[in-house]
Amino acid sequence: MRKLLIYIVIGFGIMATVNAQTEANVEKKIDELLKEMTLEEKVAMCHAQSKFSSPGVPRLGIPEIWMSDGPHGVRGEINWDNWGYAGWTNDSITAFPALTCLAASFNPELSYEYGVAIGEEARYRRKDILLGPGVNIYRTPLNGRNFEYMGEDPHLASIMVVPYIKGVQRNGVAACVKHYVLNNQEHWRGHISVNVSDRALHEIYLPAFKTAVQDGHTWAIMGAYNQFRGQHTTHHKLLNKILKEDWAFDGVVVSDWGSAHDTKEAALYGLDIEMGSWTNGLTSSIDLAYDNYYLATPFLEMLKAGEISEEVLDDKVSRILRLMLRTNMSGSRPTGRMNNVEHSQVARKVAADGIVLLKNANDFFPISPDTELTIAVIGENANRSMTVGGGSSELKAKYEVSPLEGIQNRYAKANIIYSLGYASGPSAYGREIASELDADSLVNAALEVASKADIVLFIGGLNKNHYQDCEGADRKHYKLPFGQNELIDKLLKVNSQAGVVLVSGNAVEMPWIDKVDGLIQSWYNGSEAGNALADILSGDVTPSGKLPYSYPVKLKDNGAHYFGELSYPGDTIDQYYKEDILVGYRWHDTKNIKPQFAFGFGLSYTDFAISDFQLDKKTYTQGEVIKVTSGIENTGDVNGAEVVQVYVGKPTSKVKRALKELKGFQKVYLNAGESKTVEIEIPVEKLMFYDESLADWSLEKGTYMLYICNSSDNIISKQKINIK
Repeated sequence: MRKLLIYIVIGFGIMATVNAQTEANVEKKIDELLKEMTLEEKVAMCHAQSKFSSPGVPRLGIPEIWMSDGPHGVRGEINWDNWGYAGWTNDSITAFPALTCLAASFNPELSYEYGVAIGEEARYRRKDILLGPGVNIYRTPLNGRNFEYMGEDPHLASIMVVPYIKGVQRNGVAACVKHYVLNNQEHWRGHISVNVSDRALHEIYLPAFKTAVQDGHTWAIMGAYNQFRGQHTTHHKLLNKILKEDWAFDGVVVSDWGSAHDTKEAALYGLDIEMGSWTNGLTSSIDLAYDNYYLATPFLEMLKAGEISEEVLDDKVSRILRLMLRTNMSGSRPTGRMNNVEHSQVARKVAADGIVLLKNANDFFPISPDTELTIAVIGENANRSMTVGGGSSELKAKYEVSPLEGIQNRYAKANIIYSLGYASGPSAYGREIASELDADSLVNAALEVASKADIVLFIGGLNKNHYQDCEGADRKHYKLPFGQNELIDKLLKVNSQAGVVLVSGNAVEMPWIDKVDGLIQSWYNGSEAGNALADILSGDVTPSGKLPYSYPVKLKDNGAHYFGELSYPGDTIDQYYKEDILVGYRWHDTKNIKPQFAFGFGLSYTDFAISDFQLDKKTYTQGEVIKVTSGIENTGDVNGAEVVQVYVGKPTSKVKRALKELKGFQKVYLNAGESKTVEIEIPVEKLMFYDESLADWSLEKGTYMLYICNSSDNIISKQKINIK
């Protein structure tokens, strides 16, 4: 054993030496190339040459950089200079579940598998930067882009983003974490100035980015559209001071498409590659304007005039070259692969692991796959493509199994009858197109079908149209659109044996919740969406997803909306985050506002007993780690998984605090009757708050409370600790 440990230590020493040598060689190569490049060549590398590429220097063997949208899959090929699709026949890909689903899995191991798979597809498509993942915080359920992010809690997002990044970059493709920072709504996103306290900025909105840089070692960061205190975040002191200096980020900052606004600010405040200027991010642009970008000819002229130091330019180009030497100039890049069985399996596994069972009265679910009953499947989302639409994350999937198709495949003995029920209209970015179908006729047809069935499955929710879960605009209201609430009420009157499946990336109002027996929160689950849903409905897979955001009963119960329009959406110029650090469950807990469904909540087809909560000791000091152990047993009849969640609060504090905050979790898979011991470690530094009087983190001494939960509103056990 002693020899083995010695070998391991020596092995790590060799690896560290090799990595140090590799880094030294990279920096030496950067210096050599910089000396060979002209001023014009260096400037050219700082801006786009097409919709999704930036130029290299052919005479020096420096290649172009090719980027692709797609936190959930690699987007289809776009034309050189407009937003039309190029019409390729070999760019169809595997569509993976949206990041809300990945977050709902509470499963970092699956996040790594996801990252590896999507990274392989990006590499096969010869992409150098994948524009994702997104880690902006879920602040309001109206945000049209929430489905691209990882929920309302900074700790959950931080834990889930790191393995995704590592999986992608293992393939020699840079992950580009977005949108830095405070891009928490689509409404007025291009100009709204966010005003938020430094404490909320550091405790809520920055942690996932910080972890992505320091633990995930992401090679790229994307700027955001919005302003922060009157300055656009794509070229802001937050980039230089926090990202590049405090966090030592050595990668590239890429603008979101059209988020740069000024040459001198872009030069001096941290932007490295300018993409998509004079565009709204998806549909409009000025033809072949690349030489007129802020970091193009205007930048070159300011450099020649001595208004900007060449050292500023060299820093940008050094970062770009460093990214290239990690990607398209690396000699050890794998070849990648696409649309293979393993990728489909990852997509299905993530989707099933993230689906959340919210209500199951009278054991409505699962529905036996051997049933010979008549099942009425009603709702547009049962048969609507969800890989198209949504903005820049839309996908050209090689295939997409709809919920209806998945149910038909799994329930071969049942009589499946389908009715549309409602219609939303076709997908169109930037505008809402009403359906031409008659709404009353659709409702009547659905009621007739429901009356003939033994069981009704209503599959509705939102979709990826404008004013739904879509880039470019927020939702107009909290209720289900297209008359779904009214339709559900009418269906229940003709058939009370009804369950609801919501397909969405956002919470919705549920006036019918007390009347339905079963409720499932599904997501935009990509190519394997229907098969994954059928896995859950049939009981082939026991649901284990947990909500990554709170479900308020009504919109006013959400912290961002409680304070009125100046808090959300703002007054067209400014908005103020008046809920401060109390985002999501922090607001519900601290203000004692009961949610419809709490953060971290999710039911199962089996039962779990969490007990024997223990700590390694009762008093800790800075630099130590709190070691939490707990027993967990599957006391039910089927295999399943539970997420043990550890929250920490400080009952008396000199500063405002949330009642409790998530600081650790672990997903545990147990066979029926099996028990395990869970071990969760929490560094004492995770209990710090951001002290605005010091402009730094501070650890408050005294008594803290640790809570073992399986959702933010269900405390199973608690213990006190003391921090010296």
